[in-house]
Formats: sequence, C-alpha cells, structure tokens
Amino acid sequence: MKEKKTITLEDVKSNEEFKTLIETANNNLEVMGYTEHGLRHVGYVSKTTANILRELGYDARTVELGAIAGWIHDIGNAVNRKNHGHTGAIMAFDVLSRMEMDISEIAPIIGAIGNHEEETGLPVNAISAALIIADKSDAHRSRVRKKNFDIGDIHDRVNLAIKKNYIAIDTDKKKIRLVIFMGHTSATMEYLQIYLTRVVLCEKAASFLGCTFELVINNAIINRQKSITPKVKLSGNEKEVSED
Repeated sequence: MKEKKTITLEDVKSNEEFKTLIETANNNLEVMGYTEHGLRHVGYVSKTTANILRELGYDARTVELGAIAGWIHDIGNAVNRKNHGHTGAIMAFDVLSRMEMDISEIAPIIGAIGNHEEETGLPVNAISAALIIADKSDAHRSRVRKKNFDIGDIHDRVNLAIKKNYIAIDTDKKKIRLVIFMGHTSATMEYLQIYLTRVVLCEKAASFLGCTFELVINNAIINRQKSITPKVKLSGNEKEVSED
C-alpha cells in the first residue's frame, strides 16, 4: 500500500484549487451582500483554531490539522451559501485525498468543516469545537466591505461597531472568553440578534473541550453571569489566543 503524505498547512495554502475556491467563495458572498470571507477571515480562523487547541494542550499534529480545517472551512460558499459546511466538507475530502493526505487525518477535518455552522452543526471532535469558536468570534469592522457598506444592514452595523475582539483562555479555570468592544453604530442587542444561536453553539463547543464559554461585551458579562462586575480584566492565568 502506498504510504500517505504528511500534508502541512503550507501545502494547503499553496494548493491552487483551494486558493481558487477561497477566492470564489469570497466573491460569491460579496455579490450576495455578505461580509468578508476571504484570506483575512480564513487566516484568522486558521490561526485562532490552532491557538485554542495549542493552549488547551493538544499535540502538534492536531493543532496543525485544526489550522488546515480553519483555512478551508468556508470553501463550500463557492457553490452555495446554504449548507456550505456540508458541501465544503465533501469538496475538502476530494482535494485532500488527491493531495494524498491520510484518511485518518482527513476525517476529523471534514467533520469539523461539516459541523461549523449553527443551523446543523455540533462539535464532534476537538478540531470542530475549536473551529466553531474561532469562526464565530470573527466579528470585526475589518470584515465590512467598504464599497458595499449599508448602514441599514444590521450585519454591517454590528461589524462596523466592533473595534476590538479577542479570545482569551484561562487554562486553570477552564474558561474560554470572547471579549468584544463595540462603538455606537450598533448595540449589544443587535449583536445578539445575529449571534445568539452562534453563542449557544460556542457554549457547546467549549463544553466539548472541557471548558465554559463566556461572552463579554463592553466589560459586561452577557452569558453565564454569576455576579455583577463593573469591569472584566484578564487574570494572570488568561492568555489571548485569537489573531488578526
């Protein structure tokens, strides 16, 4: 039997098929009026997925597989927005198989891609759980497409309002925290109109990883609130892991 190759993140990044699919997916979504889903987004998701897994103590290969899943998680948008996770998983299986990646490594990647959307997804392995949190945390003003910006669109208003966001992990307390700072073009209520189901999925993903998930917007704890705190700060055990 022919030995399978060890496919790296750099191999995936340099693959012309994946490059074209990511570009096409982003262009399709631009036409449809969605925020940026190109190299900036997949780069953020790739790095943040890997960093979550690394910080929680997963081995180096699992971390790299997480980075690969993050890089290609949205390629299904090259076909259609609806069920793009399912479509993308099948497409990734085809390309990774022809790249001669071992099926034992393809399987968790396509499971993660196929389960990253809140409509039908659930965390089914560590990679998928980290990918869900990384993907859903990426709301930021840099995702707004300037030439198509519409202040009447709630997605544009919410993303434009977010000046800073990051994921922090407290390994001692087993807590994954998403911290967001919003300006005045939108408000917490509008953020929740879009993201409430995604926050619930992040809670499930964090639980799969043996952690709790906490959402903090403008220093207010939005979920799992145990006490009223005037300001939320990083503790000595927390480490920021998301990357722009």
